[in-house]
Amino acid sequence: MMDKKIKEKIIGSLKETVETVVFVVVMVVIIRFFIGEIRWIPSASMHPTLIEGDRIFVERFSRFYSEPKRGDIMVFYPPEEEIKTDPLSVMARLTGFFCKDVAYIKRVIGVPGDKLEVKEMPDGSYRVYINNKPLKENYIMSPDDYIPCTGEMFCGPMKIPAGNYFMMGDNRGNSQDSRFWGFLPKERFIGRAVFLFWPPTRMNIFTRPQY
Repeated sequence: MMDKKIKEKIIGSLKETVETVVFVVVMVVIIRFFIGEIRWIPSASMHPTLIEGDRIFVERFSRFYSEPKRGDIMVFYPPEEEIKTDPLSVMARLTGFFCKDVAYIKRVIGVPGDKLEVKEMPDGSYRVYINNKPLKENYIMSPDDYIPCTGEMFCGPMKIPAGNYFMMGDNRGNSQDSRFWGFLPKERFIGRAVFLFWPPTRMNIFTRPQY
C-alpha cells in the first residue's frame, strides 16, 4: 500500500495544481472581460492603418461608460455570425482558448441618427457623406479605389437607427463591411483597438480622427 505521507503529498500537489489552474483561468476571464485582449490582423481590409500580421491591444472597459464614436477602430462580431451560448462556447469566448467565433475589425463611420450616403463623384471616385456633408478621411487607402456601389449594397442615402452603427474598412476597395451587410447593432461590439504593439517598427497609438 502507498505510504500515507506520500499519498498526502500527492493529494496536496494535485490540489495546489488545480487551485493554480482555476486562479489563472479566473484571472484571464476577468482581464478579457473587463480590461482587454490581444488580437492579430488577418486581412488587408484596414490598409494602410493595419496590415496582415499586426498585433493590437483591444480595450473593453470603455463600453461600461461610453458609446463608440465616429473614427473609432472597433472589433466586433458581424451580424451574420451566430454567437453560440452553450457552456463550452461561452467559456472559449471568455478565455480565448479554442474560440472559433469570427470577428471583424473596421472603423466606425456612421453613428445613430446620422444620415449617411456613399456617393460616387463625377471623376469616378467615392466619398462618404454624413448629414449631407463630405467626410474628411485622411486614413483611407485611396478615394479612387472603392468597390462600386450597386443596388444590392447599403450605400444610401439612409438614416442610421438608434443603437446601430455603420462600419467600413480603411481599404475601401477590399473590405466586406456595412456596405454589404448593413447596420451593426451595438451589442455586437467586442472592444476598441487602442494601440499596435507588434511589430515594433509599426508601433502606434490609435487616436480618434478630427473630422
